Amino acid sequence: MPQELAKTFDPAAIEAKWYLHWEESGAFRPHRPDAEPFTIVNPPPNVTGSLHIGHALDNTLQDVMVRYERLRGRDALWVVGTDHAGIATQMVVEREMALHQDKRTNYSREEFVARVWEWKAESGGTITRQLRRLGCSMDWSREQFTMDPHFSRAVTKVFVDLYNAGLIYRAKRLVNWDPALKTAISDLEVETHEVAGHFWHFRYPLADGARTAEGADHLVVATTRPETMLADMAVAVHPSDMRYAGVVGKEIDQPLTGRRLSVVADDHADPELGSGVVKITPGHDFNDFEVGKRVGIDPAQMLNMFDAEARVVQTADGLVPDEFLGLDRFEARERVVAAMKAAGALIPHRDKDGAEHDAEPRTIQQPFGDRGGVPIEPWLTDQWYVDAEKLAGAPLEAVRDGRIEIVPKAWEKTFYNWMENIQPWCISRQLWWGHRIPAWFAEDGQIFVAETEDDALLQAADAHGVGTGDLEVYNNPRGAILGQLLPNGKKIIWRDEDVLDTWFSSALWPFATLGWPENTDLLAKHYPNSLLISGFDILFFWDARMAMMGMHLMGEVPWRRLYLHGLVRAADGAKMSKSKGNVVDPLGLIDRYGADALRFFMCAMESQGRDVKMDERRVEGYRNFATKLWNAARFASAHGIAASQSIAAPPATLAVNRWIIGEVVETAAALDKAFAELRFDAAANAIYHFVWDRFCDWYLELIKGQIDDETRGVAGWVLDQILVMLHPFMPFVTEELWHAAGERPYDLILAHWPAPEAGVDAAAKAEIDWLIALIGNTRAARTELGIAPGARLAAYVSSASALGPSMIEANRSAIERLARLSPIAFAEAPAGAAMQIGAGDDRFVVPLEGVIDVAAERARLAKALEASRKEAKALEARLANPAFLERAKPDAVEKARSDHAHHSAEAARVEAALARLG
Repeated sequence: MPQELAKTFDPAAIEAKWYLHWEESGAFRPHRPDAEPFTIVNPPPNVTGSLHIGHALDNTLQDVMVRYERLRGRDALWVVGTDHAGIATQMVVEREMALHQDKRTNYSREEFVARVWEWKAESGGTITRQLRRLGCSMDWSREQFTMDPHFSRAVTKVFVDLYNAGLIYRAKRLVNWDPALKTAISDLEVETHEVAGHFWHFRYPLADGARTAEGADHLVVATTRPETMLADMAVAVHPSDMRYAGVVGKEIDQPLTGRRLSVVADDHADPELGSGVVKITPGHDFNDFEVGKRVGIDPAQMLNMFDAEARVVQTADGLVPDEFLGLDRFEARERVVAAMKAAGALIPHRDKDGAEHDAEPRTIQQPFGDRGGVPIEPWLTDQWYVDAEKLAGAPLEAVRDGRIEIVPKAWEKTFYNWMENIQPWCISRQLWWGHRIPAWFAEDGQIFVAETEDDALLQAADAHGVGTGDLEVYNNPRGAILGQLLPNGKKIIWRDEDVLDTWFSSALWPFATLGWPENTDLLAKHYPNSLLISGFDILFFWDARMAMMGMHLMGEVPWRRLYLHGLVRAADGAKMSKSKGNVVDPLGLIDRYGADALRFFMCAMESQGRDVKMDERRVEGYRNFATKLWNAARFASAHGIAASQSIAAPPATLAVNRWIIGEVVETAAALDKAFAELRFDAAANAIYHFVWDRFCDWYLELIKGQIDDETRGVAGWVLDQILVMLHPFMPFVTEELWHAAGERPYDLILAHWPAPEAGVDAAAKAEIDWLIALIGNTRAARTELGIAPGARLAAYVSSASALGPSMIEANRSAIERLARLSPIAFAEAPAGAAMQIGAGDDRFVVPLEGVIDVAAERARLAKALEASRKEAKALEARLANPAFLERAKPDAVEKARSDHAHHSAEAARVEAALARLG
């Protein structure tokens, strides 16, 4: 028998209860060994993280698909875990230490890493607890961490295998160096901001009496970074620039360092920009680095003038004046400008009023580290690289031939462009927390890459023709006196101090989480994964790298489909940020409206990769939707409508029951189509309108007062199908109502997706659609003309359709109860004012004499129509004005469009009402 439900739906009262039950009962684990697998892996959130609104979107979409496929009978596995987040986690722990006047360097590496593990044990589970609150049905029994022992072994093996295959190498190249964090970061972790900067112009004197074609004894260079001239190695002009053809190959004397620089010809110099002369500092500028290589400067010979904190150090040639040594880069900038000015080498800038200034103001694009928050310094250093170009070929082919489907398809072009122009991937980071690079160095420069220290010693011994007992692993290479024996007479090797980029380890997520490199049953069944759902913003951070690693190491794509969703933005379309104060806390929304409402909002608003605009009113609206369902279940319980005992549709003779069964069939088909196409908005829309419009607003209204045994059976079955179809979106309220409806042999999470074994009854559909049209149109007409909802109105049908009389006869009581039309006569209506109502091919004429003041109503409507048309016309003119569209804020334009649509619709509604009056 059904349980009595509380009068008010309270999400908080049921969410914790059901989640704990599901997890403890093992409902999230794959448990169908003979079924087709469905596998999805979550983008592992940082172990430092808390649930933000982007996580809420990403994980809701994943959970919807997992619950849907589980209901369809597939062996569903959702892999869950967290990322060790090298930079972020080390920052968090160091900040905590700083609060106690402590710092990392007070400890050995091993001691600090132990502190991080302690922090993880105490504080690293915040986001996983929050994912549970969202309702994510992840397999927590297999929860992963990217520094778990088995995962670390996989990471080490991959590094060694790729190194041995020539796909990982060590090289001296420019990197994005974060002086705050003192580590290299990737291009993808650099944020470029517009900042107020300057353009300085300097004279570089030509050496040995050389002159330009115009007779100048110097070249004029312009730069936004004067401090880097301390490491200049050349000056470039364009090969076609005839002003400087005669000085190519000549030399200049750099005014501060006295360094002789060659004048080289290179396309990088733009003849149209400034003087057409560019200073080349290959150790501190990415473009200059490439120019330097083209003109024959080996990276090993390129000059470096900064230390890890971006303070000036002596270059290899010893020509940096002592006065600059030790200065911060921005202090050095001021001192360099002052020194060049004192030397007469600064060319002042004249503003529009003729006043002189040291530099020309310019807005420049400044790269910043996304975590360190300080300007990035291009820095020449030895790092480890993956030959990404070679690994990119297989994923490119897989997308082209359809083995990987990218949804939305529009992202394919972006994927191709990035992969076809991919650069070497710098994978070393100068941190203590992370996977330490498995490479050991010898004093003669040899490198030994091995999975264990013992293997490295064997390699080193073999390379040097000694026994392993003659070698020792030294843990303090910076303190070693290279070239000398240790006190015990042994030679040393030492391990690389760097760790791997976090994205290197997470690139192994689709297979290392399944037990690789062991050939586990789980790996055999669940790789490749079925689907990856990801924000488009990590397409290259993570998705592309998983594709590269998966195809190289597994010989197969990591997943069959890749769905890229958009970002969640503020209501006005702005990007959310703490500085703007427009960040929305998903946990706060769950507290106010329930997880089900937030989840449904995310799905309803997710339209194939478009950004989602946050709208709390709609979240509230979906809580009201859950309440509507709750009240429908209470109605069912009160009328003896209980849990169905059948998956197939029960027998039905009444038109209303045959009709609602057909509606279930159509809704289930619409959902299957939407899920197959990954149209979350279409799926949410389909179930929403079926539940609210067809079932609650019409079916339950139509059966009131005539609920017989057949209707109880059909209504119970339909309510069951609703709970199953709605469960992926709203798991908590549906599970509660599932059990409240009566005894069940299994939980809803493990139920069966609808299989009605029925079709759409065309006759029943035509009859009920006709009835709904009559009732709905009558109600609308009453509202438009201000007629009281309960007023009983006579109606006349002068020329009925073939369907009309039988429809009226079969549904007379429903028409009288819901439309308040009685009596209905098949005759001409009396003369006088009347309104007309349509239902199918039938037209009902309803006399209005004595019902309303027709003249007053016509005048009121005419006045309202004029006002709506006037507003709509004014807004139409504003929207047609290009100046308004270009200059107005986006939210103002959006409001104008919304207001125009509202007034246009209102005008159409009033016109219809006037037409009804005849």
